[in-house]
Amino acid sequence: MKLLSRLLASSPGRKYVMAASGAGLLVFVTVHMLGNLQVLLGPEVLNAYAHSLRNPLELLWAIRLVLIGLVVMHLWACVALTLENRAARPVAYARSFESPAVTYASRTMMWSGGVAGLFVVYHLLHFTVKAPGVNLTGLDFGVWTHTLPDGRGTPDVYRMVIAGFSRPVVAVFYVASVGLLCWHLSHGIGAAFQSLGCKNRAWAVAIRLLSNGYALMLFLGFVAVPVAVALGFGKEALK
Repeated sequence: MKLLSRLLASSPGRKYVMAASGAGLLVFVTVHMLGNLQVLLGPEVLNAYAHSLRNPLELLWAIRLVLIGLVVMHLWACVALTLENRAARPVAYARSFESPAVTYASRTMMWSGGVAGLFVVYHLLHFTVKAPGVNLTGLDFGVWTHTLPDGRGTPDVYRMVIAGFSRPVVAVFYVASVGLLCWHLSHGIGAAFQSLGCKNRAWAVAIRLLSNGYALMLFLGFVAVPVAVALGFGKEALK
């Protein structure tokens, strides 16, 4: 316990916590993006996938608790390091081989992460809690059900997604928020490599390309659904 407390009290230890928790959240974001893309495969596929995520319920809540833990750890490490850096007023490291876009991303990490966090809250209210007041359609998503091929009933997630993104303001907010999240990740991935001691002048360009490329891939994957809905995909589900 003393070793753990000393590690968490040190700047390198907090950086390791931020990198590890960020990596765990990145895995979740990636899996979530792949799950979202199943909308394009039709209602049967998406609703069956959504149903599988809720069974068993104990596993779902275990995953949720792990995610909450990762978010708390990430926020704690971020705030602790930010306060520590401001108090010490250090000269920022590794700036000499970073591009202006990367350094700007690093300076706005708190803001982009904060906005992304607010978006997550809205997203949960929209599709998980299914609060009628936030979907801007005037409809109650909670009453929509879908019958699976085996006869089991499940929430009609496909119809919720199509209806939700049929509102332009929701779609634009979603795209903008995902853009900020991916902007956050474009620096965060590289920062994790640096925190783990894997980033130097020789590898800087490759890591920057990896970070930007992965963030761009996530952005395109997430916005594919609202863009498809805006182009008319799935509108028959609302009839």
